[in-house]
Parts: sequence; C-alpha cells; structure tokens
Amino acid sequence: MTIIDDIESRSDSPLAKGKVIYRHRVATRLTHWTWAIALFFLLLSGLQIFNAHPELYIGKQSGFEFDNSVLSMRAAQAADGTVDGYTTVFGRSFKTTGVFGMSGPADNPSYRGFPSWATLPSYQDLATGRVIHFFFAWFFAAAFLVWFVSSLISGHLKRDILPTMADIRAVPKSLSDHLRFRFHHDGRYNVLQKLAYAGILLLIFPLIILTGITMSPGMNAAWPWLLDVFGGRQTARTIHFLCMATLVAFFLIHILMVLAAGPLNELRSIVTGWYRTDPDTKEEHLA
Repeated sequence: MTIIDDIESRSDSPLAKGKVIYRHRVATRLTHWTWAIALFFLLLSGLQIFNAHPELYIGKQSGFEFDNSVLSMRAAQAADGTVDGYTTVFGRSFKTTGVFGMSGPADNPSYRGFPSWATLPSYQDLATGRVIHFFFAWFFAAAFLVWFVSSLISGHLKRDILPTMADIRAVPKSLSDHLRFRFHHDGRYNVLQKLAYAGILLLIFPLIILTGITMSPGMNAAWPWLLDVFGGRQTARTIHFLCMATLVAFFLIHILMVLAAGPLNELRSIVTGWYRTDPDTKEEHLA
C-alpha cells in the first residue's frame, strides 16, 4: 500500500472506500507535464524578450509618430530629480517602483519592465532569451498537436472537454458548489472545468501559437495572411502577451482548485492515471 492509499483508506477520509478508476490516458499525462515545463521557460524567457521593448501597441506599426500604445513599463524622472517606475495602461500611469519599470536595490536600481527574478536569464540578454523561448515554443506546439490528435482519436475531446447543453444548465449549481468548496470526486470533469479547459486548450493555446508565428519574420514569408488576420505584428504581440497573462491566471486558479479538491488524489491521477472516486459514485459515472 502506498502512502496515498494509506491516507485515503482512513475512515475519516472523504475518499475512503471509493473505487479507483483509470482517469487520464498516457497522452494526456505526458502532454500535461510537457506543457507545464515548456510554459515555465516560455514565460520567463518571454518576459526577457518583452523587457527589450517594454511596451505594447495595437496596430501594424509603432513609434513616436503613432499614438497606439496600450501598455508600457518604464522609469521616469520627476521634476525634483527622483526616478520611479511607472506602468501606463491606456494612457493612465501608476507608480510601480520596485516591481515594474524600476526594481532592485535603491543604491543600484534596474530600469527594466519586469524585475530580474521574473526573467530568464535574470540579466538583460535578448539573444539568449530568444533562443530559450523558441526552443521551448516548438516543444509546446508539438505537445499541443499530439494532444489534439490523440484526443480526437480517443474521444477525450468530445467526452471530457466540450461541454454539453446539460453541462451548461448545471453551471449555477457547479458554481455554488465551488464557492462552498464542495467537490464531487466521480472521475468526470465538472462543467466549470470543461469550460476552463476548453477555453485554454481550444482558444488560448492556438492563439498564443499563431500570434507567436505572426511575430516571426521568417514565418511571415510562408504565411503572410496571418498579419492580416491579427491586424499586424504589434497587435499580435499584444494578443500574445494577454494570452500569457491568461495562462498565468489559469495556473494560479488551477493550483488552488487542486489543493482544495484533494492534492494527493489529483496529483496521482495526473502522474499515474489512477483516481479514487467518492464512495457513493454511481456506476454510470465510472463508465
């Protein structure tokens, strides 16, 4: 008996005596961990690349003669000579000294968009950041292709990811259960999970891949129409950044839900594939 089995078999455990089912196939587990590793390096190296020009625009061009900036993180000097970091969103500036625009010790500040602890490498090095980013981008895209094809073949996409009308009608109840931290361990994804996973896997992942390709001059020669689809390279860069921010938010909520729902059982299912259900789970839920 493993440590996890011992914990779950105790009489006071909410998962005591529940059946153990095979929940996640090999392809699902492998792509999950490939994405986790790739996204870690993509995020840190992506922030390194962003720091080379810490400003986002909407449109095909940017420069002093244009007024299309939607976000910037820069240091600015006040009339009294003091320097602070500022984040400007749609023309409205906020002092963010210590985090965005200006960070590091007071006697040796660093004037950069994101602080050194959030980038890879920690020092300013655009070339290395690009090499790391592009290397893991191909792993990320390959994992997505493997997941999508295997999910179509196995039925995982239709069965577990795409919500049905019955699922949509269950949104209020599922939302109420989550707000009260009431989780049902029947081996199936609830409607909130389906909506979240469908949004990430079928919208955010394709968007972040396609906008990344759009920003690459080398790929523009093969697929020039992408520039028209996304309204130019600058707009694609902004969408790419927003997709990254969405993934970070999803990751934080995902970890919170795993901890709340039972980390041992959830972790075992995504590592080994096996998942312990509630004792009162109906047989049709285990099919």
